[in-house]
Amino acid sequence: MKSITIKGSERESVGKKATKALRNAGKVPCVVYGGEKPLHFSADELAFRDLVYTPAAHTAQIDLGDTTIKAIIQDIQFHPVTDRILHIDFYQLFDDKEVTLNIPVRLQGNSPGVRNGGRLLFRKRKLAIKALPDKLPDFFDVDISKLKIGQNITVESLLNDDFAILHPESTVVVQVKTQRSAVVTDDDEEEVEGEAAEAPEAAASEGGESQE
Repeated sequence: MKSITIKGSERESVGKKATKALRNAGKVPCVVYGGEKPLHFSADELAFRDLVYTPAAHTAQIDLGDTTIKAIIQDIQFHPVTDRILHIDFYQLFDDKEVTLNIPVRLQGNSPGVRNGGRLLFRKRKLAIKALPDKLPDFFDVDISKLKIGQNITVESLLNDDFAILHPESTVVVQVKTQRSAVVTDDDEEEVEGEAAEAPEAAASEGGESQE
């Protein structure tokens, strides 16, 4: 998994007054948990751009001069009006300790079921996994080039010895459902009775899914 370097400095004072002064100076107060004790540091807000404002999952290499820590974002707080980053909690990574992280799903190819008028439903845009840090994948690439009307792709097809996926194997990641205008070819499965009359569903069914 790609790692983003964050250059910062340890915080000597962690009170409200010091925190406000940091934010006024364009810096973000942060805490790293998971070690022997919490580590408080700050870094320029712009330093987090490639780590926070991206659909990809990345680890962070926190460079504090004499100390370098590998971590992942555990929680992040934004200003409710300006969306500026107010605070970030990190969790320290260790080479021999598994970590849980949400990994984005990318769809590859064009579905023949969609070309025939089917409705593509992207059920799981991220999947929670548990793995050692050096086994964390950047993405789950899901090939939909053979996905026909009435078919789906489940977690079972994405299993890997390098990590554990924290969802049931039967969990649907993406599927193509029939619409009234769909053309069911000889190679496609037949329409399930009553399925065409269902109300439209949101393609992104999990919207604000939190880290699992």
